[in-house]
Amino acid sequence: MDDFFYRKPSTLGDAVEAFSAADDGVYLAGGQTILPVMKLGLAAPEEVIDLNGIEELQAITASDSVISIGAMATHATVAASEDVKQPLPALASLAGRIGDPQVRNRGTIGGSIANNDPAADYPAALLALGATITTDKRQIAADDFFLDIFETALEDGEIITKVDFPVPDAAAYMKFANPASRFALVGVFVARTGNSVRVAVTGAGPCVFRVGDMEAALEKDFSAAALDGITVPTDDLNADIHASAEYRGHLIGVLAKRAVEVAKENGDGQ
Repeated sequence: MDDFFYRKPSTLGDAVEAFSAADDGVYLAGGQTILPVMKLGLAAPEEVIDLNGIEELQAITASDSVISIGAMATHATVAASEDVKQPLPALASLAGRIGDPQVRNRGTIGGSIANNDPAADYPAALLALGATITTDKRQIAADDFFLDIFETALEDGEIITKVDFPVPDAAAYMKFANPASRFALVGVFVARTGNSVRVAVTGAGPCVFRVGDMEAALEKDFSAAALDGITVPTDDLNADIHASAEYRGHLIGVLAKRAVEVAKENGDGQ
């Protein structure tokens, strides 16, 4: 790892100022991605600006209709928060199954979605729940945020400050995890709010995506049987040593049905 200057600002304003003054700076959230990349010599920023000292980015608040999670809230904090578990246990469950305890205690929601790993769990939750990402500059709808593999709508130097999740009537997340990394080979998040249903898939493609045919079927009949015969084209799905595109396509259907069943079992509030 090359030498670098380390900054740890205590306010959001100080962080933005430090980044603006740096010739080649990078923000550090949980460090689950940038630190390994730096160790491998694939990135060599001159300045690392640590966001962990900014308390305003760590808060979790909840109302009857919206849960707001600060960008620097760790996965473990989200999983354990009663403000998340009570109104939206599907999201708490998702956070509690990310990686291992070491990852959950360091990784953050803001860092995860900013990185937009194609196998990350949180993007499926944001897309299925119709979340809104707030930065130091603007608000971005989840539908407009995730663009492609490791690519988001964030501009250079833009900091995610919080994510607002609307509370659905029913929701569940199911994933088939890589046994070593716990990343999702495929993960499916299903959310129903009134007569509207959203189905988001992670792990299967280069970027999280929605399945419109499944959404339309579930809006007519919110049951696992409504998904019979619906398939996802495999041409653009991931294929690697862990799973073929065809296998991932099959898993989408299986996990979507399981997610619907769990959502129905838990009823309103899940």
